[in-house]
Amino acid sequence: MSQTVKQISITVAISACTALLSIWGYNSYMENKYGAVQEAGKLPVNYAKFFDNSPATETADFSAAATAATPAVVHIKTKTKARQVTNNLPRRSPFSDFFGGDDPFEEFFGGPRVRTIPEQRASGSGVIISDDGFIVTNNHVIDGADEINVTLPNKKTYKATMIGTDPSSDLAVIKIEGKGLPYLVYGNSDDVKLGQWVLAIGYPLSLDVTVTAGIVSAKARSIGINRQQSDRPIESFIQTDAAVNQGNSGGALINTKGELIGINSAIASSNGGFIGYSYAIPVNIVRKHVNDIIKFGAVQRAFIGISYPTEDNNEEGVLVLDVPTDGAAAAAGIKKDDIITKINGVSIKTGPELQEQVARYKPGDKISVTFKRGGKELLAQVTLRNKVGTTNLVKAENILDKLGGELENLDKKTAAANDVAGGVVVKKVGEGLLKKSRMQENFVITSLNGTEIKNMDDLSNALKNAKGTVMLKGFYIGYEGTYGYPLNLSE
Repeated sequence: MSQTVKQISITVAISACTALLSIWGYNSYMENKYGAVQEAGKLPVNYAKFFDNSPATETADFSAAATAATPAVVHIKTKTKARQVTNNLPRRSPFSDFFGGDDPFEEFFGGPRVRTIPEQRASGSGVIISDDGFIVTNNHVIDGADEINVTLPNKKTYKATMIGTDPSSDLAVIKIEGKGLPYLVYGNSDDVKLGQWVLAIGYPLSLDVTVTAGIVSAKARSIGINRQQSDRPIESFIQTDAAVNQGNSGGALINTKGELIGINSAIASSNGGFIGYSYAIPVNIVRKHVNDIIKFGAVQRAFIGISYPTEDNNEEGVLVLDVPTDGAAAAAGIKKDDIITKINGVSIKTGPELQEQVARYKPGDKISVTFKRGGKELLAQVTLRNKVGTTNLVKAENILDKLGGELENLDKKTAAANDVAGGVVVKKVGEGLLKKSRMQENFVITSLNGTEIKNMDDLSNALKNAKGTVMLKGFYIGYEGTYGYPLNLSE
């Protein structure tokens, strides 16, 4: 019996040795065939600083940051009055062919077709950035609004006034009258890292103030959404997976210190709701644009003066496709096929990264541009220019200037004699948009798209919120009847 046990033990031992040798032989074969396996205790270069600055040290308790930030995030509600709009195609009278361009019957056949857009209401979010009531939000939140109301988390409600907008970056600044208001402290979006925790704060889906958490998924994202409202869009979004829905637009993206690092602007969605990714405007762009709007009334947009691929296709940097001769880059000696690698020492790889860096400066500012030409690294000092190729600062555009001519408020005596509350008299038509409307001198504007016009301020506000072709109605002093003139604001 013991002999049998001994034989079994020997057999088991031989089998075990054979198995171990097989495993060792297989691993040696695979290592030689497919490369080295990982060695215990040895780290790749991408982990070089991981354990010295471990993300695990970042707190997972967001209550302090949320408590500090939520009082400064507001609910914005807008109202757009019902208005009449026209197309650009006038209805022709049956006699048009006979009379040519001077058909006396044209006005009796109604002119351009008119339709009425009913009153509209919408809501979004905003962030208080000063104790005296300046608020930053998205341009698309307040675009076209006749009335803007702001509600704080403590339920206090204010009427807001428009300070200025920038459709290219989808930013706007409004103001409420107050003192000692809570506000968010600016952070630094350059310090934002992939994988770090962030909080999104806003008023989604008509809910009260709401906080969601996520991580930074990507930086310098361009999704093409700002092309809907600008022909020179700026997009270098912070992408996160913090839940953002309709109503969150204009709200805050903060870090775990409670600092503002972005303004939530868009979501990636096929159904209008959150499906995993949201996009925020970096606060370093927000801060510069907001300061410009408050100080100058308009963003002082600087251009480097190059064109580059819309799809990133160069691992070294941004390939220069063209250099207009009247631009800043040409004046600094940058040429076609150069590869821009740094702006003021900051490495850039993509067009959105280039946009983000240049968007922080105004016309006349000088920046250092590092670029490669024929494999050699060069440095140029570039004086940035505005969109028309000069270094002048841009004044806020007065919409009344586009009309041209000479306008003044209707005096009270004439208003009473014509049974109107007021109006704007066209003393001279001038060479602007009014000239193309066939309007004559001494016409009194009393309404625009159905909105009553009593003075110049009414007309200016109505024009700011109007797009495309509008209908001006009124009367001529000394004549009976009401007249209407279509005015194409896009010309």
